[in-house]
Amino acid sequence: MSNVKLNSNKTTNIQVISRAAKILRTLRNHPKGLSLSQIAKEVDLARSTVQRIVNTLEQENFVAQASAKGGIRLGPEITMLATAVHSDLRGKIRPYLIQLSNQINETVDLSVLDNGKVLFVDQIIAAHPLQATSQPGASFPLHCTANGKAILASLPLNEVEKLLPEQLTRFNDKTITNRDELLKELEVIRKEGVAFAREEHITGICAVGAVVYDRLGNLSAVSIPLPSTRFYGNEEKLATAILETCQNINQH
Repeated sequence: MSNVKLNSNKTTNIQVISRAAKILRTLRNHPKGLSLSQIAKEVDLARSTVQRIVNTLEQENFVAQASAKGGIRLGPEITMLATAVHSDLRGKIRPYLIQLSNQINETVDLSVLDNGKVLFVDQIIAAHPLQATSQPGASFPLHCTANGKAILASLPLNEVEKLLPEQLTRFNDKTITNRDELLKELEVIRKEGVAFAREEHITGICAVGAVVYDRLGNLSAVSIPLPSTRFYGNEEKLATAILETCQNINQH
């Protein structure tokens, strides 16, 4: 009987870990946070079960309150873990990001492909009163962001088709939701080496992005997010600067 009980406890523990991981992945896709009821619906679990797991995750700082009104988002411990995982990548590339940020006086991001999303792992923030910033550890869609499109354009077509859902999420009237239209844009990005996002994810925010490779051939994306007021008319300057930086990174 004791062995049966021991095995039962082991199975239960594994199930709890699996459910906690599912909750964390769901929150990663909703950086603004979700209520307990919304989480329960997303992960197909009872609200009471979700609340017990979330309470434990909150004690360990893996999740946190999204606002005073409630809601749950990823916590600071996740950011620390993401930073540790990508520390080697950050250490190599960060000096180039700083140089690029100083050169153009804009915020510069570093991101990687993670479970069908683009995950921010580092950021150099420029001293502007009006900024476009994303906390490292946050993730965003591939199809409507400059870093996401740059990564997609660097992948084989069969991988791109696996990553893109049949129906691309519309965030505003500038979001490309037609797969064929997006694939045509990716062909252009592949030839030119640089991707643009013109308010396709967040209204008023534009970006330019390009990819870099490490010694093992793994790719990541450098991007420059900025308010649309500083983007339009400066696309060529931004593209030239980011391409030069990425070329320098790839040569070292």
